Amino acid sequence: MNIEEIKQQLFGLFEQWSGGEKIVEVQALPLSGSDRRYFRIKGASKTVVAVYNANYRENQAFVKFSEHFFSKKVNVPQIYAQDLAKHIYLLEDLGDLTLLQYLDSQLGAQEDFPEHLVDLYKRALQQLAQMQIEGGQDLDYSQCYPNADFNERAMFWDLNYFKYCFLKTCKTPFDEDKLEDDFQTLVSYLAKAPMKYFMFRDFQARNIMLHNKELYFIDYQGGKRGPLQYDVISLLYQAKANLPNELRTELLEYYLDCAESYIEIDRDGFKEMYYAYVLMRCLQVLGAYGFKGFYEQKEHFLTSIPFALDNLKWWLKNVNLAVEIPTLKATLEDLIDTYPVAQKAKESKLTVHVHSFSYKRGIPENTSGHGGGFVFDCRAIHNPGRYTPYKKLTGRDTEVIAFLKAESTIDNFLKHAYAIVDNSVQTYIDRGFEHLSVSFGCTGGQHRSVFSADSMAKHLESKFGVKVVLEHIEQEHKNWIN
Repeated sequence: MNIEEIKQQLFGLFEQWSGGEKIVEVQALPLSGSDRRYFRIKGASKTVVAVYNANYRENQAFVKFSEHFFSKKVNVPQIYAQDLAKHIYLLEDLGDLTLLQYLDSQLGAQEDFPEHLVDLYKRALQQLAQMQIEGGQDLDYSQCYPNADFNERAMFWDLNYFKYCFLKTCKTPFDEDKLEDDFQTLVSYLAKAPMKYFMFRDFQARNIMLHNKELYFIDYQGGKRGPLQYDVISLLYQAKANLPNELRTELLEYYLDCAESYIEIDRDGFKEMYYAYVLMRCLQVLGAYGFKGFYEQKEHFLTSIPFALDNLKWWLKNVNLAVEIPTLKATLEDLIDTYPVAQKAKESKLTVHVHSFSYKRGIPENTSGHGGGFVFDCRAIHNPGRYTPYKKLTGRDTEVIAFLKAESTIDNFLKHAYAIVDNSVQTYIDRGFEHLSVSFGCTGGQHRSVFSADSMAKHLESKFGVKVVLEHIEQEHKNWIN
């Protein structure tokens, strides 16, 4: 089904639910790690988030879980309407601000973690304990997708995800037979944890919304029956959030206080298993980053890899596991020492100058004195500037990014641009060159070129660790006023 057909199906469901209310605005929302399509549909008085997902069982799990948790007074979006035969449903609109975005906006360059952010994490953990223990009661686990339990098979899926999508991609040498032995040892130990609670599966700050001063949970369709520890770790060891270790300890104690208001907990036993699950989660996350970043070319996942490796480095130094996994530990130490980003960033003198520009003003000159470089013409990409809602926005605005992702070929365009530039960057690093210029032009230097330049800068910083100087020529000339 193409994008226009999807929209028409969603419009029909909205009109049916709203009693025929006229649609006055539709916004495509940014894609995340999945292939689900999200739209904000605004009527004269009603607003919803409309979702299309071709995976019927995943939709069914999300809708059933949402209805159950909503009835248990857990803060999740209300399901307004559904037509699962057409793979669509309508959700309560919780806005656009995630806890991770708020965290980034509040922290900036400061090292201290402000008390009001600590309070938000504590509120999230209190609500998590409610969802896992009280909300998990009477839940129909037969609705889970792809399986109902975080059992040994599910754990092996995660470990092999790490092995095939990250470890082998990084070309880290290892003894596969002995590594599998260690996987079995680790899994057998982890399986001893009580497995009778709702496990959110991906409980991290990007899946927590801030709406009307309240926290709401989203993206729990992969939930299943499992241990309490896993979700706490998913939040506290989220790579990009990069929480201080002292704060992680404080928040773990707070979570245990909250959980003990529902059930009795052996704190020492809980913590022993908790730090074992930290390893499992770190490996699963790296597998996901490898698959989504290296294979699917979703660049923002690559930027989290150094943080995830830092978590592993901390674990190897500070945790004494109750079982022996010597090959896995040695392999992880080799991985941390040899991961390409760390090595390439150490000695490179290369600076890449990345520009966006307007062809009306002309192609920018290379001022390094070396000449050359790359100029990419973005004008063949579907232009959001042709449409009134986007005329005063730029390629940094959420609405424009969502349009480019959903309505244009920009991802494919950038994939080819990355491949061309990567080859030169690697050669320049190897040969000790110091300057490279990469420019993106479009008609007005406002939408397509801005997004492309930002994307290239993030890509080069995350993949090579080189210094990038980013300049948006037309927008800086206009003070970003359009």
